[in-house]
Amino acid sequence: MSKLGIALGGGGARGLAHIGVLRVLEKNKIKIHSITGCSMGAIIGGLYAYYGNIDEVESFINNVLNNPRFKEIGISKLSESKGALTKNFLEQLFDFIEVRFKAFKSLSRLSYFEEDEVEEMFGIIPDVPIENLKLKFSAVATDLISGEEINFTSGSLRMAIKASSAIPGIFPPVKYKDYLLVDGYTSETVPVTKLKKLGADRILAVDVMRQLKYSRVPDNIIDILYRAEDITSYHLALLKLQEADLIIHLDIKNLSWADFERADEIIKAGELAAIENLYEIKKLVNRFPLTLWFFKLTRYSQRV
Repeated sequence: MSKLGIALGGGGARGLAHIGVLRVLEKNKIKIHSITGCSMGAIIGGLYAYYGNIDEVESFINNVLNNPRFKEIGISKLSESKGALTKNFLEQLFDFIEVRFKAFKSLSRLSYFEEDEVEEMFGIIPDVPIENLKLKFSAVATDLISGEEINFTSGSLRMAIKASSAIPGIFPPVKYKDYLLVDGYTSETVPVTKLKKLGADRILAVDVMRQLKYSRVPDNIIDILYRAEDITSYHLALLKLQEADLIIHLDIKNLSWADFERADEIIKAGELAAIENLYEIKKLVNRFPLTLWFFKLTRYSQRV
């Protein structure tokens, strides 16, 4: 029997599309062996591995998004800022900091939110051992000290999700053992490379990252740094995605990572993308191992 692994990428609100993808797989009785995720992918994947039911995951997310406390935070307002769709993550982050509190104050802080606020936000995540989940699961975070990827395959689900979702500058780095952890998106946008370690023998990746935007000629040093960061992240993600047997690309590239108010639209986009790829997904699941190996070899030879 095949062991299908699902890699769910980060992307803030765009990651809500994972709910739609998982709903289609569940509806078509496509058995999932394991899930990896980073950032929003870790949240959705971890909750699905915990509940084992996509309706419960969506209900959980809707309760969070409709909570007055979430609306008070005002993250969605980032998507309304002038030129938000043409700005990368760091540019939007600095806009956010400038609007919420004066820049000089940020010099003495590691993040916008304080530790107690973060504990309140992530306190609703089930604090259960990853080893006891209904599906095999792992979440990727990045250590600020060593630059290493840290792959959580055991221990607290809440800790793993909190670390994998610690957006630099927004949430404080998570102290864990000798590590200082931030969002896994920093090192691996879609953690396909971690699925084989969980025992998966075929990999489906769900990509919600932004396309490499058109860039005007840089005006200054900051523009150059922003553009270099964009290019590096994009091509690194494409390189690692090549490890997947099948990739679902979603048509939500124009949305900001902060567009949580468009959750229904994003989830629907995930459903539509999964339906469009359903034949290929079923073929991947039912393909004999030798055929799958030959397919991978052929695809590799075409790239080189």
